[in-house]
Amino acid sequence: MAERRPLVGVTTYLERAVQGPWDERFALVPETYLLGVEEGGGTPLLLPPQPFDDAVVERVLDAVDALVLTGGADVDPARYGAERGPHTQTPRLDRDAWEAALTERALARDLPVLAICRGVQLLNTVLGGTLAQHVPDLTDADHGEAPGAFAPTDVEVVDGTRVRDVLGAVGDRLTVHCHHHQVLDRVADGLVVAARSADGLIEAVESPEHAFVLGVQWHPEQDAADRRLFAALVTAARDSVTAQEGVR
Repeated sequence: MAERRPLVGVTTYLERAVQGPWDERFALVPETYLLGVEEGGGTPLLLPPQPFDDAVVERVLDAVDALVLTGGADVDPARYGAERGPHTQTPRLDRDAWEAALTERALARDLPVLAICRGVQLLNTVLGGTLAQHVPDLTDADHGEAPGAFAPTDVEVVDGTRVRDVLGAVGDRLTVHCHHHQVLDRVADGLVVAARSADGLIEAVESPEHAFVLGVQWHPEQDAADRRLFAALVTAARDSVTAQEGVR
């Protein structure tokens, strides 16, 4: 019998788009996220924003073995007690609420989580951290603000972190694909910094209190070599399932 592939929930955008003759809202996510999960040994399951209550969130998390929080629009500054800045996008309140609820319960369950770009920002705010709303106010370095483009960014990974372990011997210094204009400011209690860019911005965090909770500001789905983070997520999910079955 083939080994069961862990089921990985992947959050999606809910945006207006044109598909053939249809111009309406679609649940969307770049295929590269799905490829990252598939190549890592998992099966992706799309989790679009939707009406929910506690029972819905619990039922969804009962069905998945891990969670990927994807990129997208800026997190509502009200979530971390700030006023919306002039460069901050109109918040997607339905998406913020849905993903925050999933994140809170996933952390409570110790479900493996990989948070990417907007995802790491949401993770930080859920745990009580804050964001800097416009990177050009902090640095002149290009972190990928041009529409539809990723900027190569040099990062230094902190030794002794899980991110460093996942990326391997060549992972202490690497070039990653960035596209963001916001970044973590005050890191939430329970998270530790795992990587910084050459100009000092926080590029990765993780939770030592959980079996596998990693967040990266860059986009590992855009680089086949960088997709090691997805493989590590799937491995953590498989280990968690095996441990739970052992308890039973």
